Amino acid sequence: MRSRSKNMPITVYHAITGRPMSEGQTIIMGGDNVNGVCERVRCFEQIERGEQVSGAIAELIRADMDRWKKVARREQALERVRRAEFPQYPSRMACLYASRTKEEAITWARFFMESGRDVYAVARLTVSGRVFTGDACNCFDGSGDAAADDELARRYWRVEMTERPVFETLIDGEIVVSEIVESYK
Repeated sequence: MRSRSKNMPITVYHAITGRPMSEGQTIIMGGDNVNGVCERVRCFEQIERGEQVSGAIAELIRADMDRWKKVARREQALERVRRAEFPQYPSRMACLYASRTKEEAITWARFFMESGRDVYAVARLTVSGRVFTGDACNCFDGSGDAAADDELARRYWRVEMTERPVFETLIDGEIVVSEIVESYK
């Protein structure tokens, strides 16, 4: 369940948010190709250092600095522990979030819609890269206590199951949009 070899392409599903995708599109994730999680964490860090940052992401973060501080501390811990102990897995800050099944992706799409995010479609993807499936319920509010946050991060990367797991699949490498299986916009 946790990961698989980089060499065999696999199929996953993705709730498309943020910007539309099209069939046949190729996306490269990993390394310097970061995602919105990374952009939000970096923006929070800049604001926290007192740098002048503008734009929609900065406004979103400034509207609830306490929440974003917890998110940033969590993601920093998850990345620190991944790099040190689980480097075979994709980075949460340089991956595409996906689902193992179409049904799981549709559930995520509905969740995103209910929380006010724009959702364009659900797509079937072919991935030639690293894949990790974990329990999103193991995500936590970062406390700023690095040792405690790191231990919670280990639980996530070890895939310790919660009572009602909610699976999220992280993918990186070459990702091809094989088919739009459900369209919302």
